[in-house]
Amino acid sequence: MAAKLIKMKTLSFFKANNNANNPISHFSLIRSMTTSKRVQDRSEKKRIHDLEIATEKWKIISKVLFLIETMKQEPEQIISVRSLDQYRRQINLPKPHKISDFLRKSPKLFELYKDQKGVLWCGLTREAEELVEEERILEVTSEKAVEYVCRLLMMSVDKRIKLEKIAHFRRDLGLPYDFRKNWVFKYPENFRVVKDEDEVEFLELVTWNPSWAITELEKKVLGLSTLDDSVKDHVPGLLSLAFPMKFPPNYKKVYRYGGQIDNFQKRVYLSPYADASELIAGSQEFDKRAVAVMHEMLSFMNEKRLVTDHLTHFRREFVMPQKLMRLLLKHFGIFYVSERGKRFSVFLTEAYEGSELIEKCPMAIWKEKVLRLVGYRGRKKKVETFDDLPDMEDRDLFESDSEEDILSIAPVQEETLNAHDDVSCSEHSEMEIGDVCSAYKDT
Repeated sequence: MAAKLIKMKTLSFFKANNNANNPISHFSLIRSMTTSKRVQDRSEKKRIHDLEIATEKWKIISKVLFLIETMKQEPEQIISVRSLDQYRRQINLPKPHKISDFLRKSPKLFELYKDQKGVLWCGLTREAEELVEEERILEVTSEKAVEYVCRLLMMSVDKRIKLEKIAHFRRDLGLPYDFRKNWVFKYPENFRVVKDEDEVEFLELVTWNPSWAITELEKKVLGLSTLDDSVKDHVPGLLSLAFPMKFPPNYKKVYRYGGQIDNFQKRVYLSPYADASELIAGSQEFDKRAVAVMHEMLSFMNEKRLVTDHLTHFRREFVMPQKLMRLLLKHFGIFYVSERGKRFSVFLTEAYEGSELIEKCPMAIWKEKVLRLVGYRGRKKKVETFDDLPDMEDRDLFESDSEEDILSIAPVQEETLNAHDDVSCSEHSEMEIGDVCSAYKDT
């Protein structure tokens, strides 16, 4: 009787307060409609530690390659460290970290010296100058890059995309440095540059290639090839292919969602290359096609990963939902979102075994070669002046700040980047390999 009385009083309280003028009730209603799981709120058991380490590996190589590219554009391939300070945002190196300290950690690639006025300069070592394979690889893989750019255009609603948006994918797709100025004009039979009334440049598809309108998943599951006669007249339509899934070994709750996963995998969906204008936003068909689009885009990338910001820029062009991050997190197993750093990264889980890519394209192999030259252990030495440099060994010029043993990027590699002295282990902090290892070690 007492329990019934309490229940009745509780119901009458909510009825009395359930009106639009009640701020508490109104706030609760809004919150219930908008609250969603954040990346940072995930259980640690759902984190894939190997992919967190892979995230840091690709971040480091991205910073290093950006600096090498910047220096190679200088007349004598040298630049003052003060001038490099303007690129802090591009390499995501917030203050108080010093760019000189970052450069000093890779003496096999960068050498520092002072001029007679005491100004600190940076140049490339002989090893860095000899890293010329990149241009050759870009040339060799140019046809594949053309195909991927065309397929992005084929997936888009208007069969054209802003040139500046495609530029986001330049390094991920293996496009050359002169992508905007020269490369886009070399293949007029595939695409062309057009301008709208506001003089904004777009890349527009010229020729629809039916054999390219087949998803990477279709090719893998059905054993198809673009050379097969059966695909020359291919018309994209409905698909019923299940997406490969991978979960971390310590994640034991898959069985709870087995039915939902099975229903999702069996659901028919529209090909990313088919017309999606009739799909209703928020429907199951709409969301599964969006998953297929993201799966296809990630399949094109050299490292089978992307910064999530780059994906969200294409929501309109590829008919994807506004809350794209929620969809990525919902389909954990197909995708994995790493929250390390200020910009999140999304991985195609099937493409990785541990922290290593299963199939490595020539550009990924070359980047790993560069990565082997990154990092150094020892004690920091005094920066010499320019006049003293000829008497010194390049390999011995600079050493890093610490002798602590940290995780190697590869089993045979002994020299790695050391962590900054004041690196934080917060969810949004920028971490290096050693920090990731300690922050995400298995329990």
